[in-house]
Amino acid sequence: MKTVENSPVSNTRRDFVKKAFIGTAALSVGGILPGFSAQSYGRILGANEKVRVGVMGVNSRGLALSSNFALQPNCEVATICDVDARAAEKAITTVTGIQTAKPKNQPDFRKALEDKDMDALVIAAPDHWHAPAAILASKAGKHVYLEKPCSHNPHEGELLVAVVAKYKNVIQMGNQRRSWPNVKQAIEDIKRGAIGRPYFAKGWYTNNRATIGIGKEEAAPSWLNYDLWQGPAPRRAYKNNVIHYNWHWFWHWGTGEALNNGTHMLDLMRWGLDVEFPNKVTSLGGRYRYKDDWEAPDTQVINLTFNNNTAMTWEGRSCNGRTVEGSDVGVTFYGETGSLQYGGGNAYKIFDLDNKLVKDVKNDLPIDPRNRMNPSQALDATHLQNFVEAIQKGTPLASGIVGGHQSTLLCQLGNIALRSGNALDIDPSNGHILNNKAAAKFWQRDYEKGWEPTA
Repeated sequence: MKTVENSPVSNTRRDFVKKAFIGTAALSVGGILPGFSAQSYGRILGANEKVRVGVMGVNSRGLALSSNFALQPNCEVATICDVDARAAEKAITTVTGIQTAKPKNQPDFRKALEDKDMDALVIAAPDHWHAPAAILASKAGKHVYLEKPCSHNPHEGELLVAVVAKYKNVIQMGNQRRSWPNVKQAIEDIKRGAIGRPYFAKGWYTNNRATIGIGKEEAAPSWLNYDLWQGPAPRRAYKNNVIHYNWHWFWHWGTGEALNNGTHMLDLMRWGLDVEFPNKVTSLGGRYRYKDDWEAPDTQVINLTFNNNTAMTWEGRSCNGRTVEGSDVGVTFYGETGSLQYGGGNAYKIFDLDNKLVKDVKNDLPIDPRNRMNPSQALDATHLQNFVEAIQKGTPLASGIVGGHQSTLLCQLGNIALRSGNALDIDPSNGHILNNKAAAKFWQRDYEKGWEPTA
């Protein structure tokens, strides 16, 4: 297996193993090692051409990713890492039913990183772990497949950009629509002028999430290593309405709906409008539907403007599932000669200025955007393959960490505008907040002592 140029993760191990087997086999009777059939010999050589991954966090999305990586012919899931013993057992059973090798159970991903035979770490743990784990993996010489958002706060995103420049490894963010064929074609249509110059994009996400209630402090359950779950976050007592999914709505660990689901659509809008960092950001919203422990907004609108005379807006409604343009999630691009409507799947439509449909690109693969675990397995495999080919062949990434940080930052700036109660002036060269102390305090977080990430 070849690796990307200048990568610290070399192909030395595979070359050595492969040459050793070939050389030894040539000296053995019949060219095959004693005790090995031709079939088992072939499996050994084939295994050394595979990218061996560990998966960190397998309760929900991570279970889907571990299954999907196991399905790839050029991958093997070598290790399952989860602080929840039940989730780890389920993932190991699931993956073993897909591939021939049973993955190791290593609850602490840091110990898994010591395995020299592991090529990459797949990170699907909660948001507060994303960047710190990716940084540790990079320092250990591993490639990283990193679920969105790539970071909990802007400072961590900048650390990731610095880390990939320093260690020259592959870090792919899991905004998988960057690899879906018809979505790529839609963006190409925009760039070819199908709707004229695009100048405005509107994105949205809707759901009918229930209340999370009022949590009660109690002892962490026996199946959970709560200290390791908290990791880099300053310690808090265990509450019974946070784990697993509801951590999304607490700023201490999560990033709200804007980064949970908005990242996907804001990324597409940034791609289609051909922008990087904004010059102004505003946001309004709040927790309106229920009175409970949920801290992040359940209703939010983020507005951003850019130096190329374009703008975008994203609307998130976590607790009212009324669709927009007939879709739970999507984006519409508006241009000088028409509009392009994308409904969250692998399909899109183009309309002229008179609302006449002029192009209708359909998809026949089932997609459920509200399925928080595995909305689109077959399509997501294209993104996983792009990651693997970047490691093996140096193929350009569909979503490298520089662009991943830029898209994540759009959402983070929206949250900062909302939490600080300020309209933000932004340096369009790097995304930094200008002359606003109240907003600047959200640029990074506090860490548990000894857990601070560094490039």
